[in-house]
Amino acid sequence: MEFTIAEELAKNQKSISVAEFFEKNRQILGFDSAPRSLITTVKEAVDNALDACEEAGILPDILVQIERTGQDYVTVIIEDNGPGIIKEQIPKVFAKLLYGSRFHALKQSRGQQGIGISAAVLYSQMTAGRQTKILSKTGPGQPAHYYELMINTSTNEPDILKDEIRDWFRPHGTQIELEMKASYVKGRRQSIYEYLKATAIVNPHARITLIEPDGNEEVFERATDKMPKPAEEILPHPEGIELGTLMKMLHYTERQKLAPFLRYSFCKIGLLTAEEICKASGLDPEIDPKTLGRHEARKLIEAFEKVKIMAPPTDCLSPIGEELIYRGLEKETNVDFIATSTRKPAVYSGNPFVVEVGLAYGGNLPKEEKISIMRFANRVPLLYQQGGCVTTHAVEDVKWKQYGLNQPGGGIPVGPVILLIHVASINVPFTSESKDAIADIPVIKEEIDLAIKDVARKLKHYLSKQSNLKKRREKEIIITKVLPKMAVKVANILEKDVPDINPVVARIMGNLLVHRKVKKNEDGTADIAIKVKNFGTSSYAFRVHEMLPWKISGAKPEPKVVTLGNDYDYIWDISAAVGSSKVLSYRIEYVTDSELGKFPDLVVEGLEEELVTGAKAFKGA
Repeated sequence: MEFTIAEELAKNQKSISVAEFFEKNRQILGFDSAPRSLITTVKEAVDNALDACEEAGILPDILVQIERTGQDYVTVIIEDNGPGIIKEQIPKVFAKLLYGSRFHALKQSRGQQGIGISAAVLYSQMTAGRQTKILSKTGPGQPAHYYELMINTSTNEPDILKDEIRDWFRPHGTQIELEMKASYVKGRRQSIYEYLKATAIVNPHARITLIEPDGNEEVFERATDKMPKPAEEILPHPEGIELGTLMKMLHYTERQKLAPFLRYSFCKIGLLTAEEICKASGLDPEIDPKTLGRHEARKLIEAFEKVKIMAPPTDCLSPIGEELIYRGLEKETNVDFIATSTRKPAVYSGNPFVVEVGLAYGGNLPKEEKISIMRFANRVPLLYQQGGCVTTHAVEDVKWKQYGLNQPGGGIPVGPVILLIHVASINVPFTSESKDAIADIPVIKEEIDLAIKDVARKLKHYLSKQSNLKKRREKEIIITKVLPKMAVKVANILEKDVPDINPVVARIMGNLLVHRKVKKNEDGTADIAIKVKNFGTSSYAFRVHEMLPWKISGAKPEPKVVTLGNDYDYIWDISAAVGSSKVLSYRIEYVTDSELGKFPDLVVEGLEEELVTGAKAFKGA
């Protein structure tokens, strides 16, 4: 009996495991170069550590150690203080691709597919031929389980080479050690150091320690002890749901009637809304969902668009928040100005998302280079494919010149700016499995555009204010050079003491005048009056600090007192309307003329120095 050509060809056809597929296509997952392979490995391990710690309510303390083991090889050790992994799950978590707990969960998380860390294990065994070493402990009284694992790529199952119990000093946590062909680079944006620094900015509750191959230790301290609000799992939202997805849901539901199916399979569909959807689709609320076909499913999708359905809940998201973005940027950068913006939640294809933006300006940032764009998705830095990301496209489309930055030839503007853009969603639409760039979804781009313009307006206001302050400073320099000379000459002609010119300067400049008058009494005491007058065009709220080596008495109004060693800081909170005057008075007991001549300068906290005459001033936080 002769075989047909089709039958001969069929003999060569067989299924392949997902591990075999990624073994031959590792670049899809971000393992396409020596430096990037190391960054991807660290990224996947750190993401898992942060997710585990947050789910357990533990402030993350993560160690990343890189050791060179040859000219082209490194050993990577990542250790965390998370809740640990139970013994039975360890081999599958680290040595089975597409094994995870978050793929079907509709809530914000860093990792979802269950590919990342097992792909790093696969890359390690492919390039170094070494097993991966895992140590994990779930509690103080529990044993630490040690495994050495490899992946059987033919079956996508773990090969367990060693399974034993070891002593470990940590009360709980996980450690992974991998050797691989990779290279450690420094001094560029796409590096382990820059990745961890960016991670520290958007995860200010985490403490991350990096030990580099040369033994140098870098610690990114946490800026807050406050844990992020945990994300709650939600049901899918009907907006934007695909036809095939709805048909699958109808076919596999346990509900026997359409109305309850709608109520308990989707969020934001209650009893009345379910009835409206059934009416709009022309379907019987009592019909069995399993009997509905493609035509009826299409009617339901059309009804979803007609009926007003509330937006999905946002407790499935855990945005960073403006305060923590500010503190993160403040901790890791040295700049003059920071602005932040968090948009209200929006929806794409039924998936809620939030866009957050932080802008840092000035300081020691380069003035003649393009601004630095820091891209994040679900608190994870995106280091590659910047040009293919919707965040970059949104930045390029903004007309930055009207906000005070040069934009030669369009595109990314030039100036001393770091622009942080964070997209938080239950399903971030990445352009590929390597999760390096976010796809050009119109509604996401629009939200990014609005958030960028919000911080850009704040930057424009700051730059305009700085320009005005610069003009005031130049004007005051001229005035303070001319007026004293005039005052001295007039005083000589009239044979009188040289007057205090500060009130005149304050009036001309439209400044806040703060000056001290001292009256020595015959009994050795001294009465002090601090006079405050607002010659400006705005109301001000500020603090006046009087730092003295003496205790005072009879103060009106009563100040707050802070002890500074042998000195005292007397603090008054002041509100000064336009044109108003205030007097702060107190008495010093038994002071000499010599001591009275050594009064320190008054200090005003809360105003720029250009707006104050007669005292030192600083804006403060």
